[in-house]
Amino acid sequence: MDGQHALITGGGSGIGLACALALAADGARVSLMGRNAEKLNAAAATFSDQSRVQVFAGDVADAADVQRIVEAANDRQALTVAIANAGTGDIAPLVATDDDRWQQVLDTNLNGTYQLFKHAAVQIGRAGGGALCAISSIAGVRTHRFMHAYCASKAGIDMLVRTSADELGAAGIRVNSVCPGLVDTEIAQGLFGSEEVHADYLDCMPLRRTGVVADIANAVRFLCGPESSWITGVNLSVDGGHHLRRGPNYD
Repeated sequence: MDGQHALITGGGSGIGLACALALAADGARVSLMGRNAEKLNAAAATFSDQSRVQVFAGDVADAADVQRIVEAANDRQALTVAIANAGTGDIAPLVATDDDRWQQVLDTNLNGTYQLFKHAAVQIGRAGGGALCAISSIAGVRTHRFMHAYCASKAGIDMLVRTSADELGAAGIRVNSVCPGLVDTEIAQGLFGSEEVHADYLDCMPLRRTGVVADIANAVRFLCGPESSWITGVNLSVDGGHHLRRGPNYD
């Protein structure tokens, strides 16, 4: 990954930070975007080579923020990779779903991915090509009752990936997504808090263990690197085989 420059949204912790560290370990320069500047600075401090990382505070739900940060990152070094990782979720029965919360989840997950792809593709195309990657979810592959906004946003991301890959291949830009199962991250802590829910997740997995951030980061690193130069339009499940069975029971 020498000479590559990747912008990662939601880069201050969890999967986003793990992706950034994996890319930097192989020689890439990385730019981290997130809403919390203090969290971003703490994340940047974990890099062994500080010259390989810079941070930009902004909200992916704000189109102007995304465009500004893509352009600012590109000014430091031409972008060749962009990873849409920032995300949020909600859980409620359909008839009790709050309209504002529904919109917030879609604005962050689906619209945030769209805005990053839209603006980063311009810069990556000018650089001669590269890779876009989104963090989707098992919830975009299998139904998750009571997670309507999250499921719809992730399924939308996977279709956005496929249509973008079909369109942007002519510019030398590959577009893929990784669909994690249950991974031990900050956003998933509520699911680990219920023994019944956690056990049901495990029952859905042929490889009976929950994931760690490195499982996802390794897949993203592969899809953004030269080893996958003939792969585009793929929604890759990294979930212990959860996609082979059913969604979890949240009753």
